[in-house]
Amino acid sequence: MRSPNGPDDWRETNRARWDERVPLHTASDYYDRAAFRRARDVIRDFEIAEVGDVTGRSLLHLQCHFGQDTLSWAHRGAAQVVGLDFSEPAIEAAREPAAELGYGQDRASFVAADVYDAAEAVPDSSYDIVYTGIGALNWLPDLVRWAETAAALVAPGGFLYLAEFHPLSDVLDDETASRVTYDYFNRDAWVDETPGSYTDFDAPTVHNRSIEWQHPLGDVVSALAGAGLHIEFLHEHDMTMFQRFAALRRAGDGYYRLPADRPRIPLMYSLKATRLR
Repeated sequence: MRSPNGPDDWRETNRARWDERVPLHTASDYYDRAAFRRARDVIRDFEIAEVGDVTGRSLLHLQCHFGQDTLSWAHRGAAQVVGLDFSEPAIEAAREPAAELGYGQDRASFVAADVYDAAEAVPDSSYDIVYTGIGALNWLPDLVRWAETAAALVAPGGFLYLAEFHPLSDVLDDETASRVTYDYFNRDAWVDETPGSYTDFDAPTVHNRSIEWQHPLGDVVSALAGAGLHIEFLHEHDMTMFQRFAALRRAGDGYYRLPADRPRIPLMYSLKATRLR
């Protein structure tokens, strides 16, 4: 059901859900931690191209879950990476492979804190790159506050990079992805009780309530611009990370797209926003 504004317990509710799902995710084939320990890199090809060379730079990863993307940037040469997530079990799960892979605290550190409190929680006042995504913004009710927090952590000359699921996918029907079923401009919370997880839809779970928000693309761009960042680019992509709709097909590159005989629609987007001074 949709609930105006969102229940007051949204943070505690979502944290309980994510805390429970950490062991499901770390044990899953979807994340394949054994393969990650060998390859040390799970960054998507379009992100590599858009973020560019991170060698010698500092990077803060907001809403990092258990840190595979965070550590991948360290593997790609970042001088310092910091991952932040509100789930204590996720942060503990991130610290384990960081130590196993030989990253000391000065190279890779993880902080358990709410994203809105990031400025007070992370070890440094600013970073060359603030990175966030994928599937992060839908858990936040206040985009303006998020943008102000993230922008404040971008060092002069640095940038924020965001990769996310496109909000258009939130309004389409679940089967064919061909009919507009939900309101694109809806600002109310979406309260759900779906068990399991995207890594295992049939997994038995207890904390199934979740509270999410959809954010139109214009709201994201406007929030970042309003926080003082300069939008370098906004790219829309015709693929996504998992079979969000039954009509999607997995391509040879591992991404899911609509069949070739269907008109293409954006399923993900990415943007880069810089701090000029």
